[in-house]
Amino acid sequence: MNYRKDKYGNDISVLGYGCMRFSRTAGRIDLQKAEKEIMEAFRGGVNYYDTAYVYAGSEAALGEILARNHIREQVRIATKLPHYLIKSTESMEKCFEEQKRRLQTDYIDYYLMHMLTDVKTWERLKALGILTWLEEKKKSGAIRQIGFSYHGNSDMFCRLVDAYDWDFCQIQYNYMDENSQAGRKGLLYANERGLPVFIMEPLRGGKLVNLLPEEAKQIFAGYPIQYTPAQWAFRWLWNQPEVTCVLSGMNSVEMVRENVETAASSSVGVMGLKEEAMLQEVVQAINAKMKVGCTGCGYCMPCPHHVDIPGTFAAYNRRYSEGKRAAFMEYFMCTAMRKTSAAASNCKACGLCEQHCPQHIEIRRELKNASRQLEGPAYKLGRKAVELFKAY
Repeated sequence: MNYRKDKYGNDISVLGYGCMRFSRTAGRIDLQKAEKEIMEAFRGGVNYYDTAYVYAGSEAALGEILARNHIREQVRIATKLPHYLIKSTESMEKCFEEQKRRLQTDYIDYYLMHMLTDVKTWERLKALGILTWLEEKKKSGAIRQIGFSYHGNSDMFCRLVDAYDWDFCQIQYNYMDENSQAGRKGLLYANERGLPVFIMEPLRGGKLVNLLPEEAKQIFAGYPIQYTPAQWAFRWLWNQPEVTCVLSGMNSVEMVRENVETAASSSVGVMGLKEEAMLQEVVQAINAKMKVGCTGCGYCMPCPHHVDIPGTFAAYNRRYSEGKRAAFMEYFMCTAMRKTSAAASNCKACGLCEQHCPQHIEIRRELKNASRQLEGPAYKLGRKAVELFKAY
């Protein structure tokens, strides 16, 4: 296993275990199966395990497995505060104490603000007293490092990086999201400010393996060097020195072994210009199936009516490449979960965005199309619930 350093010089395995996708039987986590997988990863050198309060049963399962095998002190646990459920410092404390009980530990190594969407949301938490609360937890050792996970565009991500003295951050990043979400711009910005960057969705929830178009599969198959699509995606990430750790939601021993082997044989410089060019061909093959040719450059931003144009188009394209559910989840997190809605339906057709688009996309027309496809009854109901929560 290869390791990279966190902000304080601790060794972090370049492969982290994402504990959201443990296998389930009749709705319950298969603890025996999960234990085999986690212990296989542990023996392979994985020392970073990521869970969250809202991952049903995940914290308790991880805590039980670590305690049962007496390895708590040999690993690092990352879990997350569901700030969208928090209304006071008392509710922060109640949530945190429950997380420690579930995880069978008296401290959390890496504590994240879960899906922190914008600066206004962080300001709301500050008004509730979170700064004092975090300072006390860190001083007592109950929390070792503080960070945030993020879904959204690069500009807002950069603003959040500067909003607090974070210890680390976590972003969605892969070769398809190089210019969307926080993107490479966000990765470099965080790194320049000394923040270790942890990567989620390196395979877009498996879509860069299971839902590749035939043209992309042929490009991989025809390349002289043979790796699986997953191995190519991981190698692309570990080729970048700014990436600290890549999370993988492994749910088979075979998957753990393959990922551990790939992590052990990957490092900065593992990919050259030819390999990068090949992956760009794969990106083009995937993009050929997209509805809108948006590269996520962000020249259309900021929108005076707060529409997240690149985020909307990323979700709109995802609907046709990966399915409705994946598109809905991305769009909802990037638009409805923010303090100020960034929905496509906010568009007033002013046209300022089109004046700056290097791809000459008819943005106003495509935003209408995206709104019709993405803002169905479930979205509207969820958005209303979020607005009621904000008001409360």
